[in-house]
Amino acid sequence: MAKRASLHKAMPPMPAPLRGSYLSLVRQNERLEADGLERIEDDDDLADRIARGMLVPVPASARLTVNGNLRPEHRYCRPWTAAFLNDLTRAYAAQFHSPLEVSSAVRTVQYQKRLMGTNGNAASAEGDIVSPHLTGATIDLAKQGLSRQRLGWLRRWLLPLEKAGKIDVEEEFQQACLHITVYKSYAPPRNPPRNARLKAGERKPEQRPAGCRSAPVEMASRGR
Repeated sequence: MAKRASLHKAMPPMPAPLRGSYLSLVRQNERLEADGLERIEDDDDLADRIARGMLVPVPASARLTVNGNLRPEHRYCRPWTAAFLNDLTRAYAAQFHSPLEVSSAVRTVQYQKRLMGTNGNAASAEGDIVSPHLTGATIDLAKQGLSRQRLGWLRRWLLPLEKAGKIDVEEEFQQACLHITVYKSYAPPRNPPRNARLKAGERKPEQRPAGCRSAPVEMASRGR
């Protein structure tokens, strides 16, 4: 007698976690420096870069929510990081019909120093190796509430991009998030860089303004 066919499709094996390491953090710093990204010093520096379009809003939508603990000025990222988020959440929503959540995005050096005092998992704010969040190229995606199936899907979607050198992923467990740094090569600019046509004496795009002031900081929810 023929065996009865299974009514359920075989589930693909669970991919291994995309664990980070110190070497991964070193690589992120080196790649971001090669991309010409400076660390954002404080709130005045952050506001200046937002005003000049160097940082864009995290693309919140029905497919992507933002953690309510993030202050409005911290809900920004680099344009190519926003493009990555749009691509990821479009594919995720098509599969699961639910949103993902960004739990952390751009940070300043000033903010990271305070974060280090409250979060033992926070990367350094100064020195050769620092948190990639300080450039605006990095976001954290929350893992809370994700089923095994959904987390496995995310790992399978992200791994080819990491192998291609478009992103670096550090899956964190203490804070339960996916820390993702997106490089310029993910979505290269269509037009020649504006700084190639800067007039003599004009401030370069990645230079911060003088006379920066400090500002209050929200309670942190993420590490690196």
